[in-house]
Amino acid sequence: MIPARYAATRFPGKLMQDLAGKPVIVRTNEAALKTKLFDEVYVVTDSPIIYDAIVKVGGNAIMSKEEHECGSDRIAEAVSDMEVDIIVNIQGDEPFTDKESLVSMLKVFEKDLNEEIDLASLMTKITDSEEINNPNIVKVIVDNRNFALYFSRSTIPYLRSTDMEIDYFKHKGVYAFRKRALMDFRSLPMLTLESAEKIEAIRYLEYGKKIKMVETEANGIEIDTPEDLEKAKEVWN
Repeated sequence: MIPARYAATRFPGKLMQDLAGKPVIVRTNEAALKTKLFDEVYVVTDSPIIYDAIVKVGGNAIMSKEEHECGSDRIAEAVSDMEVDIIVNIQGDEPFTDKESLVSMLKVFEKDLNEEIDLASLMTKITDSEEINNPNIVKVIVDNRNFALYFSRSTIPYLRSTDMEIDYFKHKGVYAFRKRALMDFRSLPMLTLESAEKIEAIRYLEYGKKIKMVETEANGIEIDTPEDLEKAKEVWN
């Protein structure tokens, strides 16, 4: 499932911007299909423009019937009547989605015989101080089993001792859900921490869900700003 909202806050209409001759959302849909990991790939959107762009190239698209605060809500509506076990959420602004990272994320469910994991997601190590301190980049901290403890736009963990080395991780907005976790999410109201940070993954933690984080070295360009789009064009060419 690829949630695709037209009115992005920082870069409205970004998913319909041209990337090497095709809209960004079409490129992301192609990247998901190219992995050949999924029984079906759908773009789920509130925009007739995006819907038409996907259908025009022979892709699967679903129009949201309701207003949604986040991608999880949008996907939950779309899959509510589908017979599925695991749903993968790939953000619409991720045309550089790679197969290796998705395989690593999906493998955690094969080993999860007691179904302890409600959902899995990706993180990548960051060392650049500008990224570490950038509130537009969501950071994640994990326990000794790589279950998420918290997500924040702030710099976490805070390094009190300057003579200590610590790893910082950026949360990549790619998820794999058990269907029941996604349905629970849809029925649960937003609480204080999610509202404060504007990070949907926090809702799962606030209600006691277990998020398994998988480290990846893949660090493709997420198109959040016009500058990101220009970088993507350079890499694509």
